[in-house]
Amino acid sequence: MKPRLLFATTNAGKLRELRGLVGDAVEVLSLKELPSVPEPVEDGATFEENAEKKARGYAEATGLPALADDSGLCVDALGGRPGVLSARYAEGDDRARYEKLLSELKDVPEEQRTASFRCALCLALPGGLSHVEVGRCEGRIGHSPRGTHGFGYDPTFVLPHLAGRTMAELTPEEKAAISHRGEAFRKMKPHLLALLGARPVEG
Repeated sequence: MKPRLLFATTNAGKLRELRGLVGDAVEVLSLKELPSVPEPVEDGATFEENAEKKARGYAEATGLPALADDSGLCVDALGGRPGVLSARYAEGDDRARYEKLLSELKDVPEEQRTASFRCALCLALPGGLSHVEVGRCEGRIGHSPRGTHGFGYDPTFVLPHLAGRTMAELTPEEKAAISHRGEAFRKMKPHLLALLGARPVEG
C-alpha cells in the first residue's frame, strides 16, 4: 500500500502539478477529499510562516503527513505586492486579480516591471516534525494576458529567458521545470520520500 500524503489545497491546478511531480510513489489526497477538516488561519507575514502554519495544522487535525505551500507574486514596482496576499488581491477569480495587477502597472515602463513568483513548501508529520523548502522564478509583468495553461497570474508573467513567453504559454512539463513550485518541490522530494518511507522514483 502506497503511503498517503495530504496536500493542503483545494486548487485543482496546484494538485495536478504536485501529482505530476511526485509520480506514483505516494497517494496524494486534497482537502476536497477531507472537507470537514478545519482550515488553519493564514496570518503569517511570510510565505514560509503560512506554509508551516497550514502543514502543521492539517497534520495534527488529520493524523496524515501534510504538505502545504504558500506562494504568490512579488512585483518590484509595487513594493513586493501582492505577496502573501496574492490569492486575496482582488474579489473574484484569477482574471479579476490579474486585471487589477495590470491596471496598477499600466503606466509602469518595461524596465521597471520586474517580478518574481515565490513558493514556500512545508512538509509536516503528525507529532511536530516539519521541513521547509523555498523556490523562486524571476520574470516580468506583461501588458496583457497571454496563454491558456496554468492558473493565477500565469498569463501575465513573462519569461524573458524563454523567448518572452508567459507562464501560461508553457506546457505543464515546461512549467514544472522552471517554476517556483517546481523548484521548491524538487528540493523537498527526497525529504518527502524518505520521511514517508516511499520507494524513490525515477525522474
